[in-house]
Amino acid sequence: MDLKNLNIGLMIKEKVTKNGIEMPRICKFLNCREEEVLDMYNSSAFDTELLLRWSKLLEYDFFRVYSQHLILYAPQSSMDYIQKKKIPDSLPVFRKSLYTKEIIEFVLDKIRKGEMTKSNVISEYKIPKSTLYKWLHKYDMMER
Repeated sequence: MDLKNLNIGLMIKEKVTKNGIEMPRICKFLNCREEEVLDMYNSSAFDTELLLRWSKLLEYDFFRVYSQHLILYAPQSSMDYIQKKKIPDSLPVFRKSLYTKEIIEFVLDKIRKGEMTKSNVISEYKIPKSTLYKWLHKYDMMER
């Protein structure tokens, strides 16, 4: 899965194929025609309500794909670098520093394949050095 260049339509099509869901069921659940479903497979962006319906139908959290993209490509800024005023907000606050198993595997796979060095990963994805080395140690990737 390419977390940098997301194409949600292709991901949905792949999941439909893997789950073996038939077109009539999809059309009935989404309340649309077959041509519209085929157009969705080629779409790289979806309305959130439609994406939620796909997530329910396929029993897969497609929103998490976007969350993982944010964690890797828009890491939380350093509090020393940008001074922010505490303004009360009615929206919930999420910690972006929680790395999922998929993200860890994605990053370690880049190192395993030689596509990136450890220092490249640290600078590109803004992953703390100590965190990366803990992952490497945990998954027995450390060079001896």
